[in-house]
Amino acid sequence: MPTQYAANADSLAHHLDRIKNISAVKKFHAHFLRTGLFFLCNNLQAKLIFSYTNCIHKAHSTTLTNFFNYINPTTPLPFNYILSHFCKNGFYSLAVETCSFMHFRGVGIDTYAVCSSLTASTCIKDAKFGKLIHALVEKSGFGSSVFVGSALVHYYVKLLLFNDAAVMFDEIPVKNTWCVNALLSGYGEGKMWVQGLRLVQGMPRLGLSCDNFTLTSALQACAGQCMVKLGREVHAKMLRTVYDVEDDVFLQSGLVEMYGKCGLVKKAWQVFSMVGYEREGKRIRDVVLWTSMLGVYGRNGNHKEVILLFQEMLMEGIRPDEVALITVLSACSHTGQVDLGIEYFKFMKSSGLSPLPEHYSCLVDLLCRAGDLDKAWTLIDGIPHYENGSFTVSLWGALLSACSDYGNVSLGKLAAQRALELDPQNVGIYVLLSNMYARHQMWKETDDLRDLIKDTGLRKDVGTSRIEVTN
Repeated sequence: MPTQYAANADSLAHHLDRIKNISAVKKFHAHFLRTGLFFLCNNLQAKLIFSYTNCIHKAHSTTLTNFFNYINPTTPLPFNYILSHFCKNGFYSLAVETCSFMHFRGVGIDTYAVCSSLTASTCIKDAKFGKLIHALVEKSGFGSSVFVGSALVHYYVKLLLFNDAAVMFDEIPVKNTWCVNALLSGYGEGKMWVQGLRLVQGMPRLGLSCDNFTLTSALQACAGQCMVKLGREVHAKMLRTVYDVEDDVFLQSGLVEMYGKCGLVKKAWQVFSMVGYEREGKRIRDVVLWTSMLGVYGRNGNHKEVILLFQEMLMEGIRPDEVALITVLSACSHTGQVDLGIEYFKFMKSSGLSPLPEHYSCLVDLLCRAGDLDKAWTLIDGIPHYENGSFTVSLWGALLSACSDYGNVSLGKLAAQRALELDPQNVGIYVLLSNMYARHQMWKETDDLRDLIKDTGLRKDVGTSRIEVTN
């Protein structure tokens, strides 16, 4: 076969990826079969497989199996195209089936296929298949690869199997920063701050240096433990080693949150004032940094500053996200600014943001604190049905508690009724209702309610407390 002809065929197959037209792919496939190029050009089969999967986004495993049986590939290259495509486009179950097919047909599984299969197993939370891949890794000797080891650490971390992840990390013979970060992300997700800090502090012994993700995780751990001294050391290391701090918004926001969670609000504000990047003599910050600083003020009780900073954020043209609005609505609740809180809630809906349960909770709390019980009732009653869940019971409970404080017994009874319709076994609602009756000296209703609780066999959870002694 002439080299130029093969090159042209290869180029045509490459263009099929962009066409994404199943009819065109089939025509090229038929042409290659008639001319014999299909069996002579080594890369053509792999590229046709990729083109088919690129066109048929709802490809079924049976279709792929028939195609594989027809071309009968013996090398992992065509399958690696398939695995890569499935993982990039979210077809994780098909990626797992493809790997199983490879193993069943005796096609060699290389490290690329292993990493792709682990990625797919992680995304569908398939613990069984991931452990089978781990067994294959041990048998094949791929455990010495830092990339495969890191993929296994990441797999166990995402399945919240932190002990298995730590054991796998220890078994990697030559470690790099990436596999450290994989384990660090798990410790952060599980709020295992002490283990995370120990891992970071042990990196110099492994001859490894910290990157931006490592420093961000270390700041998060310092914030979780309120270890401001160690947090300052991480800050100092960041200034010495990171030359593009202004390009990493997560590192900057982690620094702001670390000082804020340690109670150093002024220090957090100083950092916030310096972060971002300069443009035309003006400091530019994105929504992540603004939200971090809003959270610092909110957690430390500086509610007036939250509202002022949020107004400044809007003036800067920054579009707030859902997290920022939770903090602002909570601040409006604590400062008693009912009209402003309602205005921000309406602004959120008009901006295309979908209210979360936390937003409704903040607004109900705002109305109840101000004694506007009728508006609170209307708000809770108007929550869309698809959002109506267990959190709605807590909203009715908040309204019931407010009704008790303001002496509106009739509305309180209705709120309790609506809550018990959603959750008849909720002891907390019965207790709130009993406390309201007792507070207003409605002793007969109190006794009747207590008898009802006894007859239904409900029991109030006993409160407990813990204290750490030595270890």
